Amino acid sequence: MPDLYLHNSLTRRKERFEPAVPADIRIYVCGPTVYDLAHLGNARPVVVYDVVARLLRLLYPRVTYVRNITDVDDKINARARESGEPIGAITARTTADFHADMAALGALPPDEEPRATAHIAEMIMIIQRLIASGHAYAAEGHVLFAVSSDPGYGKLSGRSQDELLAGARVDVAPYKRDAGDFVLWKPSIGDLPGWDSPWGYGRPGWHIECSAMSWKYLGETFDIHGGGSDLIFPHHENEMAQSLCAFPGSRFARTWMHNGMLQVNGEKMSKSLGNFFTVRDILAKAPGEAIRLLLLRTHYRSLLDFSDQGLAEAKRELDRFYRALQQVPDAPAGDLPAAVLDALCDDINTPLAISAMHALADAAMTGDRAAASGLRAAGAVLGILQQSPEAWFRGNTDDSAAIDAAIAERLAARASKNFARADAIRAELAAKGILLEDGPKGTTWRRIA
Repeated sequence: MPDLYLHNSLTRRKERFEPAVPADIRIYVCGPTVYDLAHLGNARPVVVYDVVARLLRLLYPRVTYVRNITDVDDKINARARESGEPIGAITARTTADFHADMAALGALPPDEEPRATAHIAEMIMIIQRLIASGHAYAAEGHVLFAVSSDPGYGKLSGRSQDELLAGARVDVAPYKRDAGDFVLWKPSIGDLPGWDSPWGYGRPGWHIECSAMSWKYLGETFDIHGGGSDLIFPHHENEMAQSLCAFPGSRFARTWMHNGMLQVNGEKMSKSLGNFFTVRDILAKAPGEAIRLLLLRTHYRSLLDFSDQGLAEAKRELDRFYRALQQVPDAPAGDLPAAVLDALCDDINTPLAISAMHALADAAMTGDRAAASGLRAAGAVLGILQQSPEAWFRGNTDDSAAIDAAIAERLAARASKNFARADAIRAELAAKGILLEDGPKGTTWRRIA
């Protein structure tokens, strides 16, 4: 097996991956805040780190992949006030929606999916450790992390103290010792969710949630922490600071991975521009597998431009892969070909891996059984090509009976030499995106749109 190299955001260079315990790989990824449907930007890290986890499981005997659910947050509180729907109902519904949408993109569930509200005790314990060691202080029902107490603060983002303050959009509050100090615990009043604590009835700040959940399931030091590049500051910077200060001598995350952002048709995705799309919006016009491939056609650290043209290209690529597999229908998944493995071990270079898959498809088109087996193995690591070619080309089978009936009518028309009607049926189906293919074994069909 080749060595795995990953770009470490902390050191700003590509490094050979050296796990703390090679027989037990541990990875934590920041999951969704569940108050609405997942959008395309939410989908990218899920797909990226799903591939990372699949590759790690191929290379190492045991992998623990943790991705959290943030179910206590001011965005959730605001949605509850706007809609009148109870917070518990909102988080339950949107969590189920998230699971359904990510499954449609071929993402496997993580090994652990902790909810923030189930780990308040761990958060309180870490906050107490920070206060006891002088890294945090209580003030007016709040507990804040004292940024000045951590000489390493800013190391992950690479910002100076002045830049950190300017970029944090910090709340200037009279109870803060320093404007950059961030909240670990805050009071809850009225109908806001809250829990009893040594500092009064309240709720956690956002950053402490991930520190508590990663510690609970992965320990003080683990191998990989992943997320979008928009989380580097302040979320991941603050996570790292409070965890390292709470557990002196630990490393928290040995490698930090960050995926690039997503834009739509060359512009930042936003509701005001009318180019804001949920995963469900795109699933209504394309298979989840095509969306997944589009997300993987760009290197995970690069800016990704999502467009209808790119989605159509991804769909055509999948058509080609599945057509290649059709030529050797009984070829099982074999060993992962070296070209694909080498590409993925070079900082998860999925575009290069996909290029290698096209070479395999070329060979499989000629009936090369080994190439077809390699193509299936590559698909398994990338999370694509997981269905039969027949199922892929038929797509949504809700109207299969009607299509089969039309084919039977066409065959009857041809038998009675009514070729005009037979041609009309073919044209009608083609207009619906259904291509008929006549062969020695009869007439088959597949979707082309």
